[in-house]
Amino acid sequence: MSDVATPSARAPGRHSARVTVAVITRNRRRSVLRTLDRLAALPERPQVVVVDNGSVDATVDAVRAHPVGAQVVAVGHNTGALGRNLAVRHATTPYVAFSDDDSWWAPGTLDVAADTLDAYPRLGLLAARTLVGPDVAEDPLNSVLAHSPLPLAADLPGRPVLGFLACAAVVRRRAFLEAGGFHRVLFFGGEETLLAYDLAARGWGVTYVSSVTALHHPDPGGRSGRSAVQRRNALLTVWLRRPVAVALRHTTHLVAAAARGEREAGAALRGALARLPAALRDREPLPDRIEQAARLLDRAPS
Repeated sequence: MSDVATPSARAPGRHSARVTVAVITRNRRRSVLRTLDRLAALPERPQVVVVDNGSVDATVDAVRAHPVGAQVVAVGHNTGALGRNLAVRHATTPYVAFSDDDSWWAPGTLDVAADTLDAYPRLGLLAARTLVGPDVAEDPLNSVLAHSPLPLAADLPGRPVLGFLACAAVVRRRAFLEAGGFHRVLFFGGEETLLAYDLAARGWGVTYVSSVTALHHPDPGGRSGRSAVQRRNALLTVWLRRPVAVALRHTTHLVAAAARGEREAGAALRGALARLPAALRDREPLPDRIEQAARLLDRAPS
């Protein structure tokens, strides 16, 4: 069986019965409206759920007025990545594609994703190829995922992985909810690995399928403090799911970096220590087979 199926025909003027696009946003009205413009133009006509994480720039009113007809969930405060969990719970389709307020999907690709998920019942999450900016440059993560050392599985398409980019992923709604979605301890930033672990631990496949394409147009310069948050969450993910010896080794490395005066390492360490008690309460070590896969990825060249 081939990795993906041919996109199926769909009657014009109807919203997709298979895919909802879930968008989270906060105080980025212009950016999220651009994303909605792109989603409204897709031939699949996906349903759209927008979770607003407490914007104060009139985002909610602007999104409600947009012709894409999005369902708006106005939270009133910043839920971080947990806003995606809310969006998935509000979705009524079997599959949910994630977009951030600076990303969207290539025309036709959501049908490819849905056909792939239809064809592979064990597939819980499909990691897409990400093209960045107006020059549609390859995101470096594409190569990392494409060269994953994890062995191929006959009942899964593409390359098995234990990581993905959240704004370039399509999930099976049932699998996502079964795994608990994105974890509250991490909040936001580098939250994907933990979800991949939790899906795999429950028997769901997580694979990279390059024929599904997400388009990401981040603001130039990025967001301050993001690296520290990602390092914090990487350490918390290890404490949540990996053996204690592995977690202690990762902690030692971060402590050493902080001791050398690396500012971001110090901020990451302080943030991890503040959240560590909550992480330990939710600690659930991976099954042996998934831990072995995680160790294989640990040894892979970066």
